[in-house]
Formats: sequence, C-alpha cells, structure tokens
Amino acid sequence: MAKTDPFLEPDAEAIRLARTLLRTARFGALATLDPADGAPLATRVAVATDMDGTPVILVSTLSLHRQALEADPRCALLVGEPGRGDPLAHPRLTVKARAEKIERGTETHAHAERRYLNRHPKAKLYAGFADFAFFRLEAQGGLLNGGFARAYRLKSSDLIIEEPLDSFLETEQHAIDHMNADHADAVENYAVHLVRAAPGKWRLTGIDPEGIDLANGDEVRRVLFDSPLKEASELRPTLIAMAKKARGG
Repeated sequence: MAKTDPFLEPDAEAIRLARTLLRTARFGALATLDPADGAPLATRVAVATDMDGTPVILVSTLSLHRQALEADPRCALLVGEPGRGDPLAHPRLTVKARAEKIERGTETHAHAERRYLNRHPKAKLYAGFADFAFFRLEAQGGLLNGGFARAYRLKSSDLIIEEPLDSFLETEQHAIDHMNADHADAVENYAVHLVRAAPGKWRLTGIDPEGIDLANGDEVRRVLFDSPLKEASELRPTLIAMAKKARGG
C-alpha cells in the first residue's frame, strides 16, 4: 500500500499564515546541536525579523546555543504561541535554517539591530556589549502546522521576500518615528479596527512591502496591505488610506 503524504501543497493562505507567525513572534524555541556531545539542544530566544522576513536573534557568548551555532550553524526555530485550550490546536511554524553572524559596522548589522530593538526596546541595555552578537537565521525551508490536518512543507521562498528592499530600508525608520510621534491615534486605530485588537498604547515597530507590525507591551499584531508594495513611495498613500479605513471602523 502506498504511503499517504500528510503534507498539503502550500497555497496563498498557508504562506500568509506562515509569514505572519514569523513576523509576530516575540520569542521562539531554538534547536541546535550541543557542541559537547552532538545531542539535540532546545533553548528559548527572543526573536525579531529582518525586513525580508529572516529571523534575527541576539545572543551572548555565555549562552550554550551561541557556542552551538558557532560550532555548527544548522538550527531550527519554532514559533507560534499556543493560547488557550489545546496547545496542539494552535498554528505553529518550524523554520529550518543556517545561522550567520552579522558583523558589526556593516549596513546589514545596522538594519538588523534597528529592527530588533524596535521589537525589543529593553535590549538596548545590552545589545552593544562586546560579548553579544546578532545572528540571521537564513531559512532553508519550513514546516507549518496550521491546525488539525493542515500541515505544509515550505520552501525558503515561501517565507522570505526576495525582491530588492533598499528603498524600504532607507525610509522605514523615518516612517516609524513619524507615525509613532505624530499619528499615534492612527496607529491605535490600525490595531483596533483592522485586526480587532484591544485599545491601548500601540506603536509601529516594523514596515515591509507586505505590511506593518504593531506592538502594545507584550502583544504583537500584524496588519497586511491589500497588496504588496513595489516601491517605498507607495507607503505614505497606503498608510493614509488604511487610516481612513480604520477611522470608518
């Protein structure tokens, strides 16, 4: 008897769910190989994403998973918060990856640090210490479990934006600072009326061609654009249109 493949073919909804799980993750379980004996090792790490969707972590030389990544860059990251009830009924994503240390003084480091600290502002206390370093977890593929009988094998291209992002990287922080300082009401309306979050002190933490990331303390929400943006010049009119839509409830 032929073996039945339990994995479904990824469709647009599955890919959107996987990317949203990755973008909204505050933390994850990092699987590495213990350099002492090669045994599997799982630890918890704080997570952010670079603009293309690549997971970014900040780790100290004192941590065992930092030593593991430097000995063998193969790793996996599990994200997806269980919520109430059966934890296996909630969607989760495993990203199979290779860790790459980001060298200080590079543009890649500046962008990764900026986006990580937007997501985890308290990390400013130690991000600059010499024994801490940022790593990009370069996706090699993934496994998405969207709930009962909804399992998918994903390619790296299903998780990561592959188009050039230079114009967005140049304008992102200015747009974030402007919205948070001058249009905090619009940011809160995005959360409350577009993704049904509770009212609160919501702030914009990230922008990319597919959407925006919002945070209120430990709570994170993702608001997707109606369609991906091609150029950063489209961002301002898109945010204005979203604000009008949110004001309409």
